[in-house]
Amino acid sequence: MGKKKSDEAGVDSPLGPDPETIAEEMEEEEYVVEKVTDVRIKGGKKEYFLKWKNYPDTENTWEPDENLDCPDLIAAFEAQNKKNQEEKKKRKQKEKEQDEGASSKKKKVTEEEDENKPRGFDRGLQPERIIGATDSSGELMFLMKWKDSDEADLVPARQANIRCPQIVITFYEERLTWHTQNDDDDDEGSKKKK
Repeated sequence: MGKKKSDEAGVDSPLGPDPETIAEEMEEEEYVVEKVTDVRIKGGKKEYFLKWKNYPDTENTWEPDENLDCPDLIAAFEAQNKKNQEEKKKRKQKEKEQDEGASSKKKKVTEEEDENKPRGFDRGLQPERIIGATDSSGELMFLMKWKDSDEADLVPARQANIRCPQIVITFYEERLTWHTQNDDDDDEGSKKKK
């Protein structure tokens, strides 16, 4: 029930070892597998790490499965190994779900805080200037920079027109381009010359 030691029998007689002596030594030198502790694939062949009966752990060895005669121990090890791998997979999946759940809870709390936080003119801050404008929501909105704050908010243009008309006028003036009569004449003259 295991692997036989391959040491040669003592050769004391000039005729060679006695067959009876060889048989006795082979029986004495048979190793018995106590348990299978690990498995690996080496050179395309499956090997098991074996604990030998009546030997310390330092004498454990890797043996190819074709050299072994302990199918019950191998089957028990394979069943336990499969069970351990499934449990490990379940633990990892559970940890992943818990991590995702915790991060989504934090995200929800942050989103709720953001939703409950006052925006725009409700913050009670003084507008400094308009940074940009958009009508992506179907309503003209200004991106307003506030005095003494690094945050900017989208505010409806209709509110900004009433609460800070001078800032709205300044925003539009900065973006106006003026064409004079001379500019138009220069454009027409250059077209005629071509």
